[in-house]
Amino acid sequence: MVWKQDIPGRGWSSPVVWGNHVFITTVVTEGKAWEARKGLYFGGERFKPPAGKHHWKVICLSLETGKVVWKKTAHSGVPQSSIHIKNSYASETPITDGERVYAYFGNQGLYCYTVGGKFLWKKEWPAYKTRFGWGLAASPVLHKGRLYIVNDNEQQSFLVALDAKTGTEVWKVKREGEKSNWSTPFIWENKLRTEIITPGSRKNRAYDLDGKLLYQFSGNSSITIATPYAKFGLLYVTSGYVGDRRKPVFAIRPGAKGDISLESDEDSNEHVAWCQRRAGPYNPSTIVYGDLMYVLLDRGSSLVMRRKRANVVYGPERIVAARRGIHQFALGVQRKNLFSR
Repeated sequence: MVWKQDIPGRGWSSPVVWGNHVFITTVVTEGKAWEARKGLYFGGERFKPPAGKHHWKVICLSLETGKVVWKKTAHSGVPQSSIHIKNSYASETPITDGERVYAYFGNQGLYCYTVGGKFLWKKEWPAYKTRFGWGLAASPVLHKGRLYIVNDNEQQSFLVALDAKTGTEVWKVKREGEKSNWSTPFIWENKLRTEIITPGSRKNRAYDLDGKLLYQFSGNSSITIATPYAKFGLLYVTSGYVGDRRKPVFAIRPGAKGDISLESDEDSNEHVAWCQRRAGPYNPSTIVYGDLMYVLLDRGSSLVMRRKRANVVYGPERIVAARRGIHQFALGVQRKNLFSR
């Protein structure tokens, strides 16, 4: 171990590294905080926000030593909205361009600092209700001087573009009919154009850099969390709520327009290269490496598919810890049961 640093409060956001700096976010609670639970379970709703005062913080650590370089309190007060007991008020990952650090705290707001810790600007929106009071989690995306944020909720879902230097709103579009989602958007620079990819439980949508809808397609599970990505010229979009039978993995070709949804008896069309309808994970994103796609499923299971044809190489198999500490695979669910419609 090179170093270890205790961080106060709670935050599910990932750390961000730039040069010798590590940027993290957390929220410190005065009084007793909600106790997070482990494992898969139902009943984590908290419909009312906690009454105690909270402090939303941005912390910069030294990459070499782990010591605190600076820490700032972006906001202090009582939360405006509730969260799932397994969520946090700092679940969105911050982002930096080497000059500024952007810390997004969902319903609380977006806060911008220099990498040296000087406050520059903030942007706040109303705290819209989310499904069952679960809160938000989608992180901001930075691309060529603009920040893109998706806020999918039960009242007024939107995609907004902000000037990264000033926080000025460039444009904002309503996501008609879309409700709560937790997927971070993805900027897809393909051979034909640049697209803002925003998965959703009702529709997966792609916008251009001016906020114009390019295309959309349906077919996701009822909860959408995983972040999309592109590899070898294809876009991969997944969703797989554990309680649904529909858990698709889509591979999309560039250049689509209009509604490209698959019919019930289709696994591909002109713009959908392929769809594996029962392979999507619930929370994680998949990974493509070489000719293979790796999928981490629920309850410790995994499978591997060929990325070009979506056929299963092995799995699903349960990951079991061996006595020697080396992970091995034990057969979990039969393929024919998992992938049958």
